[in-house]
Amino acid sequence: MPITVHIDGQPALAEPGETVLDVARRVGADVPTLCHDPRLEPAGACRSCLVEIVGQRRLQPACAFRATDGMQVTTDSERVRRHRQVLMSLYLADQALDDDGLPPETIDGNQLRALALRSGPLLDLPPVQAPRQARPHDDNPYVGFDPDRCILCARCVRYCDEVEAVSAITLSERGAHTTIGTNGMVGLKDTTCELCGGCIATCPTGAMYEKKAPRLLAEPVQKVRSTCNFCGVGCQVDLNVSGGRVVKVTSPPPGQTVNDGNLCVKGRFAYDFIHHEDRLTEPLVRGPDGQLHPTTWPDALQRAAQGLRRVEKKWGSRALGFVSSSRCTGEENYLVQKLARAAFGTNNCHQCAAT
Repeated sequence: MPITVHIDGQPALAEPGETVLDVARRVGADVPTLCHDPRLEPAGACRSCLVEIVGQRRLQPACAFRATDGMQVTTDSERVRRHRQVLMSLYLADQALDDDGLPPETIDGNQLRALALRSGPLLDLPPVQAPRQARPHDDNPYVGFDPDRCILCARCVRYCDEVEAVSAITLSERGAHTTIGTNGMVGLKDTTCELCGGCIATCPTGAMYEKKAPRLLAEPVQKVRSTCNFCGVGCQVDLNVSGGRVVKVTSPPPGQTVNDGNLCVKGRFAYDFIHHEDRLTEPLVRGPDGQLHPTTWPDALQRAAQGLRRVEKKWGSRALGFVSSSRCTGEENYLVQKLARAAFGTNNCHQCAAT
């Protein structure tokens, strides 16, 4: 049975078991988060989502605190704003996010910078002077880690454990020496890591980053939604285009597409073919000289149809075979088998994934 929760004086219906953050975001309340990912169990580690709740002496983490009937929540008060200002000051005392020369819009997923800019003037706090453990060279070609940007929210570790179920990375060391590492501090290629890049996608500060992608761009990035073409699952991707070239592939936010914000190593990192010099960019047909020549799509399709009909007329429909690709979507493969069976009357239709 639904319950009623008051968010900043506004009543809202909630289901038992929902968190304060779930309800607050549904009614449009601005509750910032850093360690939260809807695919992960709430951790309440970053403390950026603390809110005031009537009857609670301390501020409570909205991402982990369960809503109850009649609860009264304040998401934006003087006490909450003061907390966020101090919290952001503490985070940025150990980082140089405002002095690294990287404009905010060029750093994919830097939620910490955006939240700090919204929190008002920051306090001048001294950094924690703690020597960091020397990290061995990691020769994996895709995933990089910058410990100076890490706030130890453990989103990457929890994603690797709860979503990918490979547990390749962990929180290593203790206290001020804590860092993101691997068992034995070996490189990712020597662990169970699948190099999916999910840790990069979920990182709120840019500490986990893609080695292939430029971190500083001369032109703004435009995201173009597309479908990954490496298999028939149909995962949605966002092509990050700058200067007329795809510089990075990211996943849409969780909950919006069939892949729920996840991508495999090929979908996220294997985009070099897009601008490869050998890539075909126009249809080709074979001329009288036996060589392939550029043509238009209508001419290419007509030539293909004429060739199929010519074989059918001479040898019958059973002489035809249609082979589709597992890199096509399920819908595209359906159309190929429909073409084979309905248009040409043959069941000789196959594709390598057999979907």
